[in-house]
Amino acid sequence: MALLLRILKRLGLIILAFLVIYAVGRPIQIWLDGFYTGDRGPYLQMMSSDAVTLRWQSEYKFAGVVKYGINPEQLNKIQREPDITEEHEIRLTGLKPATKYFYRVGDGENDSIKGIDFWFKTSPQIKSNSDKAVRFWVTGDQGYPNIIQDQVRDAMLGWVNQNPRSTNSSPTVDFWLTTGDNAYRSGTNEQFQAGFFEPYKSILRNTPVWPIYGNHDARRWVFFDIFTFPTKAESGGVASGSEHYYSFDYANIHFVVLDTEGSDLDVDGEMLSWLKKDLQATRQQWLIVFSHHPPYTKGSHNSDNKGDSGGRLITVRENILPMLEEAGVDVVLSGHSHMYERSDLMNCHYDNSSTFTASMVREKSKNNKYKKKENYISSNSGTIYAVIGSSSKVDHGPLDHPAMPYALQEAGSMIFDVKQNQLKAYFINKSGQVKDRFEIIKGVKGGVESKGCN
Repeated sequence: MALLLRILKRLGLIILAFLVIYAVGRPIQIWLDGFYTGDRGPYLQMMSSDAVTLRWQSEYKFAGVVKYGINPEQLNKIQREPDITEEHEIRLTGLKPATKYFYRVGDGENDSIKGIDFWFKTSPQIKSNSDKAVRFWVTGDQGYPNIIQDQVRDAMLGWVNQNPRSTNSSPTVDFWLTTGDNAYRSGTNEQFQAGFFEPYKSILRNTPVWPIYGNHDARRWVFFDIFTFPTKAESGGVASGSEHYYSFDYANIHFVVLDTEGSDLDVDGEMLSWLKKDLQATRQQWLIVFSHHPPYTKGSHNSDNKGDSGGRLITVRENILPMLEEAGVDVVLSGHSHMYERSDLMNCHYDNSSTFTASMVREKSKNNKYKKKENYISSNSGTIYAVIGSSSKVDHGPLDHPAMPYALQEAGSMIFDVKQNQLKAYFINKSGQVKDRFEIIKGVKGGVESKGCN
């Protein structure tokens, strides 16, 4: 018995020592995960009609310098960093709207990053009746570096090259948004380099990116250090005071980015209180909302399951959707579930899938087209919900949610084309095929009218 007690005592001490080492080592490891040593970038943030933030990282410290201008052979404007650092961030202001600028970055003496493909195009002026054609790319859960990620990226590039816009001077896409989970598996700085900055580097150097905060990004603290987001309405909308959630405008579109992972989802919480103000303030013709957690899914996640993702999918549906539909949101895009799912034009479904009824569908697809009566944002005139979570991996699931009749267990991404009163969307799989599409047309006689929930 005495021998057994001694063994148990020693075993207890070993376990205690292990727990102490883990308790001390874990925070240190998380802190170390926030660093990446090496070259990165450049990438474009917070684009507006008169400004853009340019970020990059260097292996050695120096005060960064950006040379830029509309002529690639004559970069006559210079912006310098005030501090010596490895992580460079410079805001260029006083720019002209809808104008293409070329740039170089370096230390002022040596332009370490330069070339004809280093350029950006500022946003057009914000107008509710803008006639500018807008094309943007949407990926979801694309942060897992593998062949699927490469195929989805290349399929998009191939498709847009084969389907050019009428204006030859326009870039491939005007900007890029994600639906979250930008770096698998834990959102470390090195994982961001491997799963985000390296595979998309040729896109990032001339395409502004708006990445959304996902649950895998939240496993470390680096996301909000790597990216720069508007807190003071630098790109339009109402100032949020937080990088976790914000809005921005582009031509005649108002975009709202929500943090459903790290922010309070209570109706009277800070984020949803700001959301209400922002939705009421916009006068844009189109209204599109992004979040990581989908309100409807039966893919690799189940939006009926209270235990799935801490109940956030249900809370999004119950607390956020009524606000969005009342405000007249046209499209809601999410990720998290590693499939593709899409609804018809619908509203008023805030419970589990068993309560979904045909009356909640405002209009079924007719030749992939949906029509709205009003030529502007109209309260409760129907919303299309889409889950885009298969841009680097595809999981399994029944794909039988009654609100999401268009569902695919395929890898892919989406391209959106918006011009005046028409919005067209294409889900392009990893082979470059359009496997789903839809179109919303506003200001059409006999289109869907505003109608509240009974």
